[in-house]
Amino acid sequence: MSTTYQPVSSAIAPEVRAPRKPLNYLNAEHGIKSWLLTQDHKRIAILYFAAVSFFFLIGGLLAMAIRMELLTPSTDLMASDTYNKVFTMHGIAMVFFVLIPAIPAILGNFLLPLMLGAKDLAFPRINLLSWYCYMIGGLLLIYTVINGGVDTGWTFTTPLSTQFLNTNVISAGLAAFVAGFSSILTGLNFIVTIHRMRAPGLTWFRLPLFVWAHYAASVIMVLATPVVAVTIVLVAVERLFGFGFFDPQKGGDPLLFQHLFWFYSHPAVYVMLLPGMAVISEIIACFSRKRIFGYTAVAFSSVAIAVFGFFVWEHHMFIMGVSQYSALVFSLLTMLVAVPSAIKVFNWTFTLSQGSISFEAPMVYALCFIGLFLIGGCTGVFLGTLGMDVHLTETYFIVAHFHFVMVGSVIMAYLGGLHFWWPKITGRMYPEGLAKVAALLVFVGFFFTFGPQFILGYLGMPRRYAAYPVEWQTLNVFSTAGATVMGAGYMLTAIYLLWSLKYGPVASANPWRAYGLEWETTSPPPAGNFFQVPIVTREAYDYASLDNPIPVGAKATTAAD
Repeated sequence: MSTTYQPVSSAIAPEVRAPRKPLNYLNAEHGIKSWLLTQDHKRIAILYFAAVSFFFLIGGLLAMAIRMELLTPSTDLMASDTYNKVFTMHGIAMVFFVLIPAIPAILGNFLLPLMLGAKDLAFPRINLLSWYCYMIGGLLLIYTVINGGVDTGWTFTTPLSTQFLNTNVISAGLAAFVAGFSSILTGLNFIVTIHRMRAPGLTWFRLPLFVWAHYAASVIMVLATPVVAVTIVLVAVERLFGFGFFDPQKGGDPLLFQHLFWFYSHPAVYVMLLPGMAVISEIIACFSRKRIFGYTAVAFSSVAIAVFGFFVWEHHMFIMGVSQYSALVFSLLTMLVAVPSAIKVFNWTFTLSQGSISFEAPMVYALCFIGLFLIGGCTGVFLGTLGMDVHLTETYFIVAHFHFVMVGSVIMAYLGGLHFWWPKITGRMYPEGLAKVAALLVFVGFFFTFGPQFILGYLGMPRRYAAYPVEWQTLNVFSTAGATVMGAGYMLTAIYLLWSLKYGPVASANPWRAYGLEWETTSPPPAGNFFQVPIVTREAYDYASLDNPIPVGAKATTAAD
């Protein structure tokens, strides 16, 4: 029996696959005003890309200042108070303005309508408003830096944030507060779009895993972000007017702040991580030429992670005087939340097994992600264990674990996704060899930056200190050297991606031979994304049919068949 092949969306007009050169979102309009007032999801994604890249640069420079200070045991580069402000501003910039918005606001904004076969997101004006909220929050953060910074740590822990007067808590908290509305609006937009704007035939179990993960992350954005917004308001009211929400002398409870803050901040971990996992699923399927093993299990694992994420916040509080009985419960829940994450890793591994693997730059980033995520995830088991947590909390073990899971994994996924969809976004290819070198520089540099910090934490080096005993200097020198290598990898990436915008080879509509609706339109996509509404007739990741085209003389099936 002859093999037949039916494309993902057989109802798309033929010119989509062999397009004329239509106006696209990059050249349809000119001028700054057309960008600042745009309602095109693709342009808004580019605006987010520019803004997030700026704050990534700021956060990276602050990180290098931290590592240069820790190169020697004494405070040679900056005073302790200045060091407190530097690591606080680094944390706020990276968490609220880079890690949380990077994948949803850039890749999610650009790709979700394309993957769903839609012309745009459900609420284009709200989408633009979300970017303006992000920018207003960013300007408030810049004002805070110029005005002397804030020294409470990025978690705004009370009583540091409520009782001391020599810090800019109000402006920094307001920056995070306003940026939070950007997340809420984006999450709301994604949820409605996924429910209401899918192409004909695109059922829930034909959706790309990228969409599933963004749906789960969006639910977290909408439900959890208001909690931290209220918490920041309570801190501001107590600080300005002397209310006693968190002051025990006035009938308040400092643990209340911890409960409220971590009720948001632990689910927020998955706002960063779930979209990154989705990117890895797309890349591994493409460069293994296989459907993701256990597609349904991976899809539901995203939902399970989102649900479990709301029930583990107290594992950040084991040494803060919480009930030992509740600590035991949260320790158990912390172990359980690892199960859906492990499902993803095992299913990626089975997908790679016996796949036709090719090692283009996005795949290199995906494999680096798995390596860093495994280390970060396994070290989290120690922190979820009550006895070990008492020893390791507030040491550099926490710093290393957090960075392996959040920074290493999320940034690797973000860069992998950026390279994977760069031809679709810009219509240009980048130098593949340099991309692989940069990926390896970032991976090796990251490992040597934060790997030694697990040892430092186990030995007892406390976090947030600018000075330390001389016997820990060697490991700190390794960390600073690794940060330099990692920074070189980031700089190389920025250079060749910018170079590719003008000099890179012109990309075809589907340079990776990938499967999905976004690859069935031009690169870059035209206004409205598609010439005709696509009709989906195949399951997700059907690479078997994609890699077996119609033999000469064979009849293709159609949607009617």
